[in-house]
Amino acid sequence: MKSKFLLTTLISIIISACGTGNDESFNQILDDEWKRGIQENPVYASSMGDKSANQDWPDISESAVRERQKKTREVLEQIRSIDPQSLSIENQLNYRLFLYNYERSVRAQKFDSHLLTFGQRGGIQLEHETAEGLSFNTSQDYKDWLVRLEKLPALIDQHINLGRLGIERKITAPNILMQRVANQIQLQLVDNSEESPFFKVFIDIPENIQDRETIQSMARDVIKSKVIPAYYKLNDFFTEEYLPASRTTYGVLDLPNGFEWYENLARYHTTTDLTPDEIHEIGLSEVERIRSEMQEVIDSLEFDGSFNDFLTFLRTDPQFYYETEDELLEAYLATSKKIDPEMVSLFKVLPRTPYGIKPIPMESAPDTTTAYYMRPAADGSRAGYYYVNLYRPEVRPKYEIEVLSVHEAVPGHHLQIALAMELEGIPNFRKYSGYTAYVEGWGLYSESLGYDIGLYSDPYSRFGALTYDMWRAVRLVVDTGMHYKGWTRQEAIDFFTANAAKTEQDIINEIDRYLVMPGQALAYKIGQLKILELKNKAKKQLGDDFDIKEFHHAVLSQGALPLAVLEENIETYLLEVK
Repeated sequence: MKSKFLLTTLISIIISACGTGNDESFNQILDDEWKRGIQENPVYASSMGDKSANQDWPDISESAVRERQKKTREVLEQIRSIDPQSLSIENQLNYRLFLYNYERSVRAQKFDSHLLTFGQRGGIQLEHETAEGLSFNTSQDYKDWLVRLEKLPALIDQHINLGRLGIERKITAPNILMQRVANQIQLQLVDNSEESPFFKVFIDIPENIQDRETIQSMARDVIKSKVIPAYYKLNDFFTEEYLPASRTTYGVLDLPNGFEWYENLARYHTTTDLTPDEIHEIGLSEVERIRSEMQEVIDSLEFDGSFNDFLTFLRTDPQFYYETEDELLEAYLATSKKIDPEMVSLFKVLPRTPYGIKPIPMESAPDTTTAYYMRPAADGSRAGYYYVNLYRPEVRPKYEIEVLSVHEAVPGHHLQIALAMELEGIPNFRKYSGYTAYVEGWGLYSESLGYDIGLYSDPYSRFGALTYDMWRAVRLVVDTGMHYKGWTRQEAIDFFTANAAKTEQDIINEIDRYLVMPGQALAYKIGQLKILELKNKAKKQLGDDFDIKEFHHAVLSQGALPLAVLEENIETYLLEVK
């Protein structure tokens, strides 16, 4: 085995030395396409620390979308014209991933998802939240944002035009979700500029910015003359045209080419060839397995009642909830401080970039999920942030705090994403983008590491960890159920409620999330199962030579990957160790 591996390595070195003929032209494609992506997404560029287009919005018009799609098809043909064997070893992996990305991007063009322009989990009606991902350190930063706000009416018009086109082509969102959007638009319809959510960023301008009062005055004028009238126009369109035309059905299967659309989404988000039916069955199997483990915890507590009685107890007993938002936030902060020092026992390399904890903005908190993560700026000007939902603390259980923090911060999203962004010697498209199955699979896998660092020590926290695993198993069932098997929204809510200790507020928001982001929820459990499978394989093959730090390094050291490529990397790691 060892001699075979050495021979393979020698051959690779020879190929690497010879295979430089097309590297220059391939690298040029990578550079050009990265620049194109930045130019087409100026808000993303700003969030990454590139302020070259800091006063612009993306062009989301139908004509611009079609032009970008055409360019992507042209680039795909360019890539296919390159013989990957003529590239260096490093570039052969870059080629494979780049080709994979562009092939799936072109496949998705068939389904016109850009016409589903409205959603309750952010969007044009909550555009003020874009400022959360930007840096405001100088007078010019604020002035750039003001110029963007002056251009906001044009962006709103583009959303209206896409909405009308969606109505015409019968590609609209479910009415029950659009009712949420209609309510969110109302938050923008204020009489006084200072009451607008857009004014918040201008309230606490640092005192070292000398023209802060001038900037605040300009903000009042721009919000009054440009922003508020544009939202009144959006409100008229939405209430008079879009909301009445939105559909009373729920799943993607009810859209044009709906079954094929969802099959493509399943492949896209899981990076596998699993069918929706196969994923549904995996979900049912995982629900049964986790349910058994949950029952063991209930039995250990000698609880007198059924499984459903125990869930009701968890959802209603005041001992499991904080009374105030401040108490809840303090608990998240304390938990993260407890977790951070334990990372050295699990990881060979830790990210240099710090993370912080912030409350989810109040305007979107009622309609969004328990937490989410925002990656840091590429230039280091902004840390990563773990956003927590403090809306109605009486529905945010204490027993979820540990497992949630592990997933969103460290060793979950912040550790993985920040490490990827700090990698050297790989192209930008690999540093700053990812694959849902890998990124969310890692986040869910990380929850199991809580046991290794002393979390989940009481039965309720352990049940909370199982609840989160169950939550992701349920996703496989209800997402495929609603989008492929014709389940109603209520059927999905009922299945979720019967199997997980999430509160009603969370469950409804989660189901509505799956409706507005079809297929995305499949990635978590599919990715987690693959990483756990690879870990168990490594433990079995290496025995006493298994080192958790080295395994994690093998998983993380190349950034996010499709699951098949990750598996190949782990096979190589196992050969090297043996």
